[in-house]
Amino acid sequence: MTYYTTLNKIRDYSPCADGWEKLLRNLRKTKADDDQLSIITILDSNGVNYAAWCLRAIDDIEKDARLFAVWCARQMQHLMTDQRSITALEIAERHATGNATDAELYAARAAAWAAVDAARAAARDAARDAAWAARAAAEDAAWAARSAAWAARSAAWYAARAAAWAAAVDVAWEAKDAAWDAAGGAAVDAASDAAWAASDAVWDAALTAAVNAQEAEFRRRFGGAK
Repeated sequence: MTYYTTLNKIRDYSPCADGWEKLLRNLRKTKADDDQLSIITILDSNGVNYAAWCLRAIDDIEKDARLFAVWCARQMQHLMTDQRSITALEIAERHATGNATDAELYAARAAAWAAVDAARAAARDAARDAAWAARAAAEDAAWAARSAAWAARSAAWYAARAAAWAAAVDVAWEAKDAAWDAAGGAAVDAASDAAWAASDAVWDAALTAAVNAQEAEFRRRFGGAK
């Protein structure tokens, strides 16, 4: 079936200014009214995120709204590694169809949040360990570089005069900088730009596919599309 609401009902939930103004503009209206407004019209005007937010302004839609939320979450289920998160989806789906109690839903929700907290703690610990490891590696590298520098200085001092050694160091650094500027820096920048461009392209493609899938499911569930 197709669901309907009105601009007055939407306004009662204090929509964001930008989305509200866009909706009015696309409807060619200047203020709210009680005319019947299809949720699919809102989808076409403002996109799936705004249309999903407007579901709260529709009566007797809780079941389908909950099932749509579960459907969206299931698109990411392959990334869920904690069974408590998957169980929460199953209970939410059963609750929406009247096959799970409120108590079961609340318990599953609490367990899912516990899983989130555990994942955050694990990520925090991993980041801390990585930071300490990086610091230790940096300190080791610094000491190694310092030792190598002193060894080189001593060798140069005994092999030639200090002035000659200093001049050689200056020439070496200038040559290194020139080579970096001419080739190394450009190569690194080009590789970095290419990597970021590829990453952005993959992200944009994935996001577009996800939004398109959500819109298709939204139309099917709330607009009567088959």
